[in-house]
Amino acid sequence: MMASMPPNGREFTPAGLFRNPHLMTIVPGYWPRGGLLAGIPTESRLFTTEPHTQLLGFCHWQPTRTACRTLILVHGLEGSSESHYMHGIAAKAYRAGFNVIRMNQRTCGGTEHLTPTLYNTGLSQDYRVIVQELARVDGLNRIWLVGYSMGGNLILKAAGEAGSSEAALAGAIAVCPNIDPPKCVEALEKPRNWIYHRHFLVELKARLRRKAALFPGKWNLKDLDSTTRMSEFDHRYTAPDGGFASGADYYNRVGACHVVGSIAVPTLIITAQDDPFIPYSMFTVPPIQRNSRIRVLAPRHGGHCGFLQWASNGEDHFWAENRIMDFLQERR
Repeated sequence: MMASMPPNGREFTPAGLFRNPHLMTIVPGYWPRGGLLAGIPTESRLFTTEPHTQLLGFCHWQPTRTACRTLILVHGLEGSSESHYMHGIAAKAYRAGFNVIRMNQRTCGGTEHLTPTLYNTGLSQDYRVIVQELARVDGLNRIWLVGYSMGGNLILKAAGEAGSSEAALAGAIAVCPNIDPPKCVEALEKPRNWIYHRHFLVELKARLRRKAALFPGKWNLKDLDSTTRMSEFDHRYTAPDGGFASGADYYNRVGACHVVGSIAVPTLIITAQDDPFIPYSMFTVPPIQRNSRIRVLAPRHGGHCGFLQWASNGEDHFWAENRIMDFLQERR
């Protein structure tokens, strides 16, 4: 469906100079929010999603976990369970009575040793397996998937693939998801986005070197130093590691855009029309517009996963987190 208004009428009004999408994207990561999870119980847990592969999650359980809804949070590219937005939404959801699990994607958050593989934006099966384990082992039956950026693509892809087959899956929420990877990588590699492109590439190279030290001989790093574009990195390393024929094959196959029409649970997509590298046009296509289960909130400003607003009307600065909580509270 087309972009809609927040149900409570709280439109997004960017704070001060943050109509600039680059400021809006960069500053939230440095915004002081210390101690968000102070006093909240935390339990680490490893989820085995395929042979020799485990994902590390940090669980915040309510006293009676089976009586409560559960959020599985998935971070973006080169993020982790410790990313500022993961702490922000986890704290709000826990205090509203939800169980919360902050997941690390494969190899992220210091977990390079837990899998011989790299991570990629097509590994949606990991999160379907986690939903299934929580339903089978823990008796949880109202599970929501919540993802940011790359994590948003993963959880929308998981929901689309599941359709109505996962009884425990109650809904999905994605913030600035890269649902059409060819378009997103093309945007990321534009000169205006050099700061993000360079950051991701430097971090991915460093991670690959750490992985190669743990699994000697698995990757040939002779071309790593000369790799100057994200598309080259994915073609040389991510795609073959994930079983894809090429970088183009990888990008063309892993986008949630191919399955969003099959999503059968309540779904919220929050994106900004000025996101530097997640083109808004991806969210105006028929598979999304025609799926009555999907609501899109797409304010004119917001940058990439930023959405810093003036704090007023009883709300803090983090507009997207508050809209996520509204959406969840509407669907008890």
